[in-house]
Amino acid sequence: MKDAAGNDAKELTPFERRWRASIESGELTRRYRELSYRQNLPLRDKIKLSEERIHEWFEAFDGKVSVSFSGGKDSCALLHLVRRLYPETPAVFCNTGLEYPEILNLIRQTPNTETVRPKKPFHHVIRDCGWPIISKKVALGLSVLKNPTDGNQNIYRLYDIGINRFGQSVSGFRVPVRWRFLINSPFKISDKCCSVMKKEPMRRYERLTGYVQFVGTMASDSKQRQKTYLQFGCNSFDSKTPRSAPLSFWTTQDVIQYIAMKEVPYAKVYGDIRRNASGELYFSGVQSTGCVFCVFGLHMEQAPNRFQQMAETHPKLFDYCMNRLGLADVLDWTREHCPNRKIAAKFRYEPTKIYRQMELFG
Repeated sequence: MKDAAGNDAKELTPFERRWRASIESGELTRRYRELSYRQNLPLRDKIKLSEERIHEWFEAFDGKVSVSFSGGKDSCALLHLVRRLYPETPAVFCNTGLEYPEILNLIRQTPNTETVRPKKPFHHVIRDCGWPIISKKVALGLSVLKNPTDGNQNIYRLYDIGINRFGQSVSGFRVPVRWRFLINSPFKISDKCCSVMKKEPMRRYERLTGYVQFVGTMASDSKQRQKTYLQFGCNSFDSKTPRSAPLSFWTTQDVIQYIAMKEVPYAKVYGDIRRNASGELYFSGVQSTGCVFCVFGLHMEQAPNRFQQMAETHPKLFDYCMNRLGLADVLDWTREHCPNRKIAAKFRYEPTKIYRQMELFG
């Protein structure tokens, strides 16, 4: 089979065929408009829609379902929402060893919660695979560009110049110029941490129990999660690993508002719920409780960033991560070699008081 240029045409994968069909039929545009409409609904309407998706999922699998419960704000809202309808639904928590102690306290206080653990500890993941830095997509691209082989020429070209295996230019894959200095970093970079530390233990749990999961992801979290929603909706019955994400069309504001309105228990590391001058709700403590040593998204934070906050609130965790794991060396190298000084400053980790003194005295 030949393509329009007379070259041997490579066969599309089933996913690529479905994605292309949704674009050509206009279905993708319709789903995007639907998502935008739902994201702008009042919270009471979102709750009703989410409850409908939860009912669908529960009935489809005869109640053999569980809630993926990280202890973060999103999964707290999700667990509360699911258990309002089905109180006996089990929660499953993956103890990666990368959680704030306040998260572990919340897990211990949450009834009917099972705990799973990864087979490999984090210090082995960064030793064998590499550090999670910038974002999952950029980390994957950097890993490929740092390790060219005879067998990865197509994927190398995709992340290097944005040309896929069909010789077509595609957007969203080429590693941005501002991060290419990291190709020469002395440390490994990888996107595999989440797969090893979280996804594999959860899949193992699913195989052992036969339960399918509710997850607290939202389309507003990232482009990849938006794409997943546009492909499958909230309930992905037909995906390789079925998942229900009934909060997909919610926003962070919805989650905080729901927690405040329903008085949902949440980890104390978040602090209090407050309202800013624009009327938006926010937490006075940390804004996210993902893996505490993860560097994904650090460049998007304002000072004090997650590590500067950790230095003051959890000094033992800070010392372990910076000195024993070696994150200080990773951040120092990144800051020193980043050509953009404004971006480079995002990789500081000194406690806020010390950082301000450094700014004051140069």
